[in-house]
Amino acid sequence: QVQLVESGGGLVQPGGSLRLACTTSGGTFEHPFNYYALAWWRQAPGKDREFVAAASGNGGLTYYADSVKGRFTVTRDNAELTAYLEMGSLQPEDTAVYYCAAGPAFTRAPNLYNYWGQGTQVTVSS
Repeated sequence: QVQLVESGGGLVQPGGSLRLACTTSGGTFEHPFNYYALAWWRQAPGKDREFVAAASGNGGLTYYADSVKGRFTVTRDNAELTAYLEMGSLQPEDTAVYYCAAGPAFTRAPNLYNYWGQGTQVTVSS
């Protein structure tokens, strides 16, 4: 069964940058990769999962949470079956496990995403 796999997390100092990647593993989706919207979510310790950003199937539409707007950029390379989250001006409050998800709808509703990765830890600390 196809899975999503995140990578690129790590420890970064405040003000620094990271690029997360999300790719597929273990098979193929039921539909072509560009059929699916791809989104990024995060969950900090003791907090609820929070929407971060989403890109439509062809990447032409993007949507960001207010907390990351202007600092994060979501892109995708459909030929490489990969999505990216470029994160800049990172702050300690960005510390969380970051998850990518794929689903048929360009939305911030988590229940409409069918596929989820296991997450990658991002820690922002001096």
